[in-house]
Amino acid sequence: MLSLLNNACSCRKKEATSSVKPFTMKGYRSDFDLLIIVNNRKLCDFAEYWYKAADRLIHDKSIETPVSFIVHSRREVNTYLKEGQYFFSDIRKEGIVLYELDEEPLAEAQRLSPDDRLRVAADHFEERFLAAQEFAEWAEFSRSKHQRKRAAFAFHQSLEQAYSCILLTLTNYGPPSHNIKFLRSLAEEQDRRLANAFPRDQHRERAWFNTLNEAYVKARYSKHFEISEEALAWLAAQTSVLLEIVKTVCSERLEVLRGNAGNGVATRAASAT
Repeated sequence: MLSLLNNACSCRKKEATSSVKPFTMKGYRSDFDLLIIVNNRKLCDFAEYWYKAADRLIHDKSIETPVSFIVHSRREVNTYLKEGQYFFSDIRKEGIVLYELDEEPLAEAQRLSPDDRLRVAADHFEERFLAAQEFAEWAEFSRSKHQRKRAAFAFHQSLEQAYSCILLTLTNYGPPSHNIKFLRSLAEEQDRRLANAFPRDQHRERAWFNTLNEAYVKARYSKHFEISEEALAWLAAQTSVLLEIVKTVCSERLEVLRGNAGNGVATRAASAT
């Protein structure tokens, strides 16, 4: 098993010094990401093997700097590297090995062409942003019918898709997680403007977001799940803000990728002549 610490991954540069507060009320986190690589895909089962570790990292008061982790098999990581997935390529290049049970090396990272980067990012944006919009529309319809549980679940799904849209468009990787607090943290590290969508200034707003985080399971299966109309109204407004920021950030990224692809075409044309 190999564990890599990455604190300068993909498009972001995250501060990791003691002078930087790990959490601000506006939402920006300076933290550490762990990539845990296991030799058997069955060991990637989060509920079976990793939930206690995740719970400890969240609640252990001796851990001052937030730590999050993802788990993948060696075969998965090597496949991602060979496919040129730049999230893992950057980790392969810049990550720090914390613990290594064996010395079997990871595959060498390949690079996607500028054209491929644009194509992949555009596909991610088109699919995920549309899904985020559709879930938001479903949530508003449910809210208009006073179906609060259905609305909460739909808002959760809209946020999950929106944050995944950011991660996939900007890094070509989104962890398979329904934890929107985790996805929000990763997404906000990509662009701090995203923190403006769900600020942490007020206790009740943080509580409402935490309630929404539980809605993926509890809004569907628990008769005790409750969420107020006031909370849903706030979530509706902030979801609209989030979607606008996601659209802006992703559009800016795609414009950069179009420029890079265009420069690549121009360079190849010049060399051909």
